[in-house]
Amino acid sequence: MKKKLFSKNVPPPIGPYSQAVSYNGLIYTSGQISIDNSGNVTSSDIESQTRTVLTNIQSLLNENNSGLGEVLKVTIYLKSMDEFAAMNKVYAEFFGTSLPARSTIEVSRLPKDVKVEIDVVAIQNN
Repeated sequence: MKKKLFSKNVPPPIGPYSQAVSYNGLIYTSGQISIDNSGNVTSSDIESQTRTVLTNIQSLLNENNSGLGEVLKVTIYLKSMDEFAAMNKVYAEFFGTSLPARSTIEVSRLPKDVKVEIDVVAIQNN
């Protein structure tokens, strides 16, 4: 059965969707961007935005019987591939050697004109 998931430590969605859903032992997160609880963008540089997004994803997973070590797939949307190396450096701090599968896509625009949006699929432990 599909279940809506949330974290009180992650900003609420800015639209009609869940922070994440679980189904058959997997968690699917919605794309996370670098916003605060009021929906305002928290920073302007790619490193800080990436760190905020991954911290929020980590909180969301941890509060729902999972974690970054349980992530199977990551999708990253970047406003500019010119910032790939800077984003990747912060990403490596969070994922270390767990090395989930990953796609990185350059897009023309993201919500609230942020520089990065990330979603993941992770195993949910019982």
